[in-house]
Amino acid sequence: MIPLALLVLLPASSSAVHAQGDYERPPIDYLNAEVHDPCAVLAKKLESGEVKLDYDPTYGYLKSVLKELDVPVSSQTLVFSKTSLQLHRISPRMPRSLYFNDDVYVGYCQRGDVLEFAATDAKQGATFYTLKQTPKGTPEFVRDKGGCLSCHASSRTQNIPGYLVRSVFSDAAGRPKLGSGTFTTDHTSDFKDRWGGWYVTGSHGKMRHMGNTLCTGDEHTFDRESGANEDDLSERFRTDTYLTPHSDIVALMVLEHQTQMHNAIAAANYETRSALHQSFQMNELLDRPKDHVSESAQRRIESASQRVLKYLLMCDEFQLTDTVSGSTTFADDFTAKGKLDSQGRSLREFDLETRLFKYPCSYLIYSAAFDGMPDEVRSRVLVKLKAILDGQDQSPEYAHLTPPMRRDILEILRDTKPEFKQILLASR
Repeated sequence: MIPLALLVLLPASSSAVHAQGDYERPPIDYLNAEVHDPCAVLAKKLESGEVKLDYDPTYGYLKSVLKELDVPVSSQTLVFSKTSLQLHRISPRMPRSLYFNDDVYVGYCQRGDVLEFAATDAKQGATFYTLKQTPKGTPEFVRDKGGCLSCHASSRTQNIPGYLVRSVFSDAAGRPKLGSGTFTTDHTSDFKDRWGGWYVTGSHGKMRHMGNTLCTGDEHTFDRESGANEDDLSERFRTDTYLTPHSDIVALMVLEHQTQMHNAIAAANYETRSALHQSFQMNELLDRPKDHVSESAQRRIESASQRVLKYLLMCDEFQLTDTVSGSTTFADDFTAKGKLDSQGRSLREFDLETRLFKYPCSYLIYSAAFDGMPDEVRSRVLVKLKAILDGQDQSPEYAHLTPPMRRDILEILRDTKPEFKQILLASR
């Protein structure tokens, strides 16, 4: 099973927990551990009768489930490459639509057999589900038991069950030309390597990407010009058969950042739990105090915290050379959900002229996944973050953060992240 098409949900690593299959054993026990992600919560409400989903003859349960999961229609992005479970339903003339919020990803194919979901659990990370598109009986979320992991747990996802956005060279039928190469994309990716096999609406000036374009030859003859600055996709497929005729460029950029940020958080969670588990096992053998944390475990936790910080602070972000503007209300919808500081500022504000966000610190610092990381790694991240933002840490990897940026982010987090404020107060 390969839900979510080119949105492949997964972290890069170097330790034992990241070996293929290690997350299937204690302390992670990925396939059997109880989860409380938004889809699991909704599933229980459906089972108890507290919530009912409405079936639409055209879209099935899509509209109703987006409403219940609080996933905005403006987040719609469209992928036309055949790279998912229902590949026979996908083509440039009939793309697959994806919708997302901070915690949930929903995949829909026209006349598809199922809706596909990936939801973020605060402890277990990415969890995959399907829901049959039939009006008979009570709709039921079916949790994947490992089939998705053949694609959703690899080096592209930092070697844990997770997410990713891929860019491919697609032929006229939507088949990816894998021999021409593929790109795993996030906020660090060169603009020219993004969105092959996707539709893209919105403006981006003189910058070029791979979206809206079919590969009729090879990668050397691929024409990025033909898909640039599109607002109307109606000549490419029947846009009136989708919830919205758009595949918003800003939504795509947020999606790229968010997927790998989620992966870094989940990887740190897995790595820390595994390191502590192994350290405590050794304590029994070596007759050490039960809560002793070995130097090896400390190094692993330290490395995991650094990877989270790198994504959190948008290190190595691709610098935009022209202004980006979306074609829908997505940017406004996204920004409106921001936690405001005393000056009305938010980490969800966009820049879109030189970088993605005005304040380069990920909004996922407020997520349940971030708060769900073990104390041993979460507290390290926050203490290190404080040292970076107040100027104590001048490491070269954070040189992109100017003194005014650091001050602004520090003030926003002080007002909007209680745990961070406590660290600030404790350091005085």
